[in-house]
Formats: sequence, structure tokens, C-alpha cells
Amino acid sequence: MSSYPSSESNLRSLFESALREYEKQAGTNLLDNPLTIKLQSCDSMDEISAVLREQAQAFHKFRGDVRKLIRWLKRTVHVLHTLSTTIALGDGVCLVKRISS
Repeated sequence: MSSYPSSESNLRSLFESALREYEKQAGTNLLDNPLTIKLQSCDSMDEISAVLREQAQAFHKFRGDVRKLIRWLKRTVHVLHTLSTTIALGDGVCLVKRISS
């Protein structure tokens, strides 16, 4: 268990590095994205799924069939929720949510 704080720190460092790299390449900060802000206010797997479903439906209007995308999003949310509620990984996975100061 002594490596737990270290792995949490490593995950935070990795995530922050990925955000910086994305911002450098895309020219936009993902944490300021309206979808990210909406997702940060979600407190449950159902709320996250509803936000993503709304986005998928908007995408459908733009591009076409959305069923495959919704199935993929549901599986992804389920996996992330499972990881975030696992005691050993919970704190590290929850780091993706910005903490308000």
C-alpha cells in the first residue's frame, strides 16, 4: 500500500501532461470545453450517460446513426465508473474531475 500515493501522483502527472500536450497540439484547453464543464457537474453514472447521450443525439443530427456510438459511450462510462468506485483506483481516477477552489 505504500506505493498508492505514488501511483496517484503518477496518474495526476500523466493526466496533466496529456492535457498540456493536447492544448499544445489542438490550441484549446479541454478543461475549458463546455462539454467538460457539463461533465464536471455530474454526480452519477446516469448523469454522465445523459450528457453523453445528448451529445450523441446532436452528433446524430449532424452525421447519422448514433446507436453504435451510444453503446460505446455506455460501456466506457460503465468502465470508468467501476474504476472510480474501486478503492485502490478511486482517488486516482477521480482526478479527472477539476476540483473547484
